[in-house]
Amino acid sequence: MPLNAQALNTATFAELLASTHSTAVHLEMRDVYAVGEETDDFETFLRTGTPNLDPARSFWPQWMPLVQGAVARGVVMRRVRIVSEPVTDYIRYEHAITPLNLQAGEDVRWLPRRHASDIALPGNDFWLLDDCLVQFHHFTGTGDWAPNGKERTTDPAAIALCTTAFETVWKRAIPHEKYTVQAP
Repeated sequence: MPLNAQALNTATFAELLASTHSTAVHLEMRDVYAVGEETDDFETFLRTGTPNLDPARSFWPQWMPLVQGAVARGVVMRRVRIVSEPVTDYIRYEHAITPLNLQAGEDVRWLPRRHASDIALPGNDFWLLDDCLVQFHHFTGTGDWAPNGKERTTDPAAIALCTTAFETVWKRAIPHEKYTVQAP
């Protein structure tokens, strides 16, 4: 996925994913996210205990076609989440809606944080596309997107760190179907 500097900074994530040829991996390391597009569904989940698994609602109508299109082109999409246990309410919610990630074509795993202590991890969540572009995600302390919340780089050192971190976490992580959340 060769990108010039302007494309690196101006392309949407959808455009980047559309130009991905082989792999798209995502590492999530926070126990709480508070991004606006999930607020209503998360509040409903907290109130009812029931996740919204309708792929036509919330942010899914935008996300699922992106993933399905990438997977149809042969892109392998993997996501792994490092979580503290017992898990937060947000992680319970995220675990409950993960069947939609799987339905779209992602492979998802979970790693209890206590099993990640000896892994060199970058300071932020990230997407790594085709082992040549990293998009770091920056959040506020409360879990919302920080101003300028996305940072992209093709720096070989950052790519190497993210590749090694992701693959190490992935090997230790538990497939979604076998991971049971431990609520407080």
